[in-house]
Amino acid sequence: MLIDNHGRKINYVRLAVTDRCNLRCNYCMPAEGINFAKSDKLFTIQELGKLSELLVDQGVDKIRITGGEPFVRKDLMVLFRKLSKLQGLKDISVTTNATLIGPYIDELKELGILNMNISMDAINRDTFERITRRNQYDTVYENLVRLISEGFNVRINFIALDGQNTQDILPMLELAKHYNVSVRFLEEMPFNGGSKKFQSIVWDYKKILAHIADAYPDYYQLESPKTSTSINYKVPGFKGSFGVIPSFSRTFCGSCNRLRISATGDVITCLYAKPSMNIREIFRREKSDELVKQRILEAVGSRAKTGFEAQEKYQGVFENSMTSIGG
Repeated sequence: MLIDNHGRKINYVRLAVTDRCNLRCNYCMPAEGINFAKSDKLFTIQELGKLSELLVDQGVDKIRITGGEPFVRKDLMVLFRKLSKLQGLKDISVTTNATLIGPYIDELKELGILNMNISMDAINRDTFERITRRNQYDTVYENLVRLISEGFNVRINFIALDGQNTQDILPMLELAKHYNVSVRFLEEMPFNGGSKKFQSIVWDYKKILAHIADAYPDYYQLESPKTSTSINYKVPGFKGSFGVIPSFSRTFCGSCNRLRISATGDVITCLYAKPSMNIREIFRREKSDELVKQRILEAVGSRAKTGFEAQEKYQGVFENSMTSIGG
């Protein structure tokens, strides 16, 4: 079992398979992109499969595949086939921008990989294209509707960006009126590859909720798992639900049960901390399953208690792009 130094059980790993993305969202990276890792610095699909196996051996029962955009990797389905056969792995989830997933939807369904988080920060085409700097709206929307209609458990992640897309909060929420989806509104975070400096945000989760309450004052809170980062709600008469994620306010740190491993092997015990070590280097150099597991255990044993504590300890972490630290 992975138990951290604050007594929290770590059973959820966000595993990035690439730092590359085919969009250029302005809150994530500069228009010209970032210095993406060379291929020899990335895990191979076989290494990712083996690492997942070791993590499951240590009590991890949920793995979320992230990027960058994970479907940029042409061999990704090989990993999903491996994960679907791992005994003890109860939940395989994916975070994607839904631009490239189309050809793989049928096989994902066959494998039982049904939990999809779709990053979509606008329902208006012009706003979407202005944020992403790409002309992919139709593809994303069509794949979103297809995933919903084919029975996937779809959650839409919408980052509230002051001066950019907050006029789309209520129109995006309308999707939950007609479809059984969860629309989740996230606070903006400062991991943008140095494209913007800020120490505070305008649209925190309280402002988002107040904005929704103006239109739907009778919404009510749902019961959520203790480890959920999302505070979830329901509007009477809506098929789906909505949530807010205080990713900058960090109200959920006390029950954090997750670990991040970047595409290059950095083990990140807190989003606001620097990497504890690089497990890819150990994986390749030592070729010892037990040593890999021991080093993961050591990393988990020295976690910051909260994101604020980590931020105070580690300077310069805000220069990272979200695509380089695993979404």
